[in-house]
Amino acid sequence: MKNFYITTAIDYANGAPHLGHAYEKVLTDVIARFRRLMGDQVHFLTGIDEHGQKVQQSARQRGIEPIELCDEAAVAFKGLCEKLLISNDDFIRTTEERHTSVVRALLQKLYDDGQIYEAEYTGYYSTRAEQFLQEKDKVNGEWPEIYGEVTEIAEKNYFFKLSEYQDWLIGYLKENENFIVPRYRLKQIQEFLKEPINDLCISRPRERLEWGIELPFDKDYVTYVWFDALVNYISAVGFGTADFEKNWPADFHVIGKDILVPSHGVYWPIMLKACGIPLPKALLVHGWWLKSGQKMSKSTGEVIDPLDLIDQFGVDSFRYFVTREMNVGQDSEFSTELFLSRYNNDLGNDLGNLLNRTLNMTARYVDGTVPSIELEEDTEKELQKSWGETRDEVLRLFEGFQFHQGLEKTFQFIRSINRYAEQRAPWKLAKSEDAKEQSLLKTTLGTMAESLRLASLLLAPVMPEIANKIPRLLGGQESSVSWKESLEWSNTLVGGRVAGKTILFPRPETSG
Repeated sequence: MKNFYITTAIDYANGAPHLGHAYEKVLTDVIARFRRLMGDQVHFLTGIDEHGQKVQQSARQRGIEPIELCDEAAVAFKGLCEKLLISNDDFIRTTEERHTSVVRALLQKLYDDGQIYEAEYTGYYSTRAEQFLQEKDKVNGEWPEIYGEVTEIAEKNYFFKLSEYQDWLIGYLKENENFIVPRYRLKQIQEFLKEPINDLCISRPRERLEWGIELPFDKDYVTYVWFDALVNYISAVGFGTADFEKNWPADFHVIGKDILVPSHGVYWPIMLKACGIPLPKALLVHGWWLKSGQKMSKSTGEVIDPLDLIDQFGVDSFRYFVTREMNVGQDSEFSTELFLSRYNNDLGNDLGNLLNRTLNMTARYVDGTVPSIELEEDTEKELQKSWGETRDEVLRLFEGFQFHQGLEKTFQFIRSINRYAEQRAPWKLAKSEDAKEQSLLKTTLGTMAESLRLASLLLAPVMPEIANKIPRLLGGQESSVSWKESLEWSNTLVGGRVAGKTILFPRPETSG
């Protein structure tokens, strides 16, 4: 059976991890964890792109070899994955032999097939974007800031016959509208394809750039970044071996909207088509994190170090915030105020306080053992019905990558448990010696514990540590049933000993 294969974009080695990197990894991880919990065999790939002019330049400025700089980047990005609890199955580095051999094999095949030719090029070049530009790339007569310094150059290079596949790609996208998720992002590619596209320069002269994969048919040239970097998606899963079909085609490449056009939305499908390789099933395109309406970037000085937030507030809080706040595909605003609002209100007040109330009252009123539900009146039946509706709706939303809405529905249910507690008022029932009210007290505490167990499990793809911790604090044991089965209302907690007071989300320290 084929694995559910999902990838992030690979991060460029010439930079430090930032909020955008962290978000993409968390989003992909949430999908991977959800699919595993739903019973799929998942293969999850991330990694770093290590070749190119900027890496070579940065290494020279520091007086080190490019591979040393890449080794540092690999440590940093692997460290980010570990800190974020990313459950990737593989981490690809484009300097690895398993990658370079595939790149060279594909280039040789295309060259032998007459798909690659040598030609003189005169035109504009952006070092920052590592791509050749045309006049049409200007905005109001100026080069956009994303290109940095643009210079005019003339040199011989090798070109891939990209333009021959333009009509094929236009037709493919028309017939496969679900190739891009969300679908409205498809317009970006279709707009790009309205104008004739140029053939793709796939090389750099070694005299200008040494740090790259040598062309198999000309040792004086190295491979251009996109014909190297994009191939990671197949080289990492054994292209050319019997294992390849276990994973390919990829179910989703998760990428930012800034690398949809032209690299992933035009170059990649055409490269695969030319090589006779099936296309990925879909590209899942997410938006940017903004600060005061502007994209966060190193060049503007607006960057957030995700490791700082994780150190201060915990990894699950960070994962919750970026998943709850971002509607997949659209941009979202980041501010410390927004983060603290989610942390204090959703996590601290709604979830954290509910857990502590449940633990404290169970310890005080029923000797710390989760009681069975002895009575089921309309109030309990209503809560159970609400759970069934919540679970089904959240699973549906998660299936469609609407994680922000799924989390909102989950927390609506968590708030309903708090309302249930207020309605039943176990602190009043505990003072009564009436037998029915004592049964109602046990029922209330048992219902609160079970409802909280269920709600916490629904958070598992997003908040894996919390989802494991809460059932254990409520006296639960390791379950042998599947995740979907564990989301059924049950009595698995009954008789379990609850933990003492636990602060899941400590109040942040305030200065002054």
